Amino acid sequence: MKKGLRIAILAGSACALVLLIILIMGLNRNRKHMRTCSGVNVELADGYSFVTAEDIVGYLTEEYGAYIGQQLDSVDLAKVERILNGKSAILKTEAYTTPDGKLNVKVFQREPTVRFQKGDKGFYADEKGFLFPLQSNYTSKVPIIDGAVPLTFESGYKGKPVTEEEAAWLGKIITLVNYMNSSKNWAEIISQITVRPDGDLVMVPRKGKELFIFGQPDNLEEKFTKMEKYYTTILPEKGEGFYSTVNLKYNGQIICRK
Repeated sequence: MKKGLRIAILAGSACALVLLIILIMGLNRNRKHMRTCSGVNVELADGYSFVTAEDIVGYLTEEYGAYIGQQLDSVDLAKVERILNGKSAILKTEAYTTPDGKLNVKVFQREPTVRFQKGDKGFYADEKGFLFPLQSNYTSKVPIIDGAVPLTFESGYKGKPVTEEEAAWLGKIITLVNYMNSSKNWAEIISQITVRPDGDLVMVPRKGKELFIFGQPDNLEEKFTKMEKYYTTILPEKGEGFYSTVNLKYNGQIICRK
């Protein structure tokens, strides 16, 4: 009898514990259901400033509608992310709520690789070849390519290049920029790249008057090796300003002109 009594007590205690857990969970659900959204916390997850916390709040106010005072568990997090991910400078967004009644938004911005300037229109491209407009809040220090840029974009355009040919050219440019960045030497020497109407790239150094005619964005290692030879052998012999152009685009040749 004593053994049976102990079993009954243990069973009763277990049932009481289960009921208590269910009761607590139910109270938490009710509290969450009754809790309202009291504000938004914005975290910019990288070092860029294309958008600000004020921008994020403004986008939500304009496009989501009233969320302050809305029941916390009814805030449409997918809609919040969809609105913010539609902004050109934003790569992705993570939205979630917390027990303190806050809507939390973690924002990852696009990382520019290169900047294009075509007339009065300027655009960035990221590592994956996604084009997006310059932003008034922030200017990223990346290589600038101007002139006859063979990319079609209208003001405010965001997305991939419109043709396969343009996408292929942009891919070569990104490879070129990455090559330069992999060597701090070239990233520091070259300040700008201009595209001529015939498609040749012309590199403008930060110091000196020489313009380096690079040709098409191909055979990178060979052309940069020739540029290095110019700086290590020809320039010390002739002196700065002796040549105005240095043509690197022909195989096995460095053609210098006064």
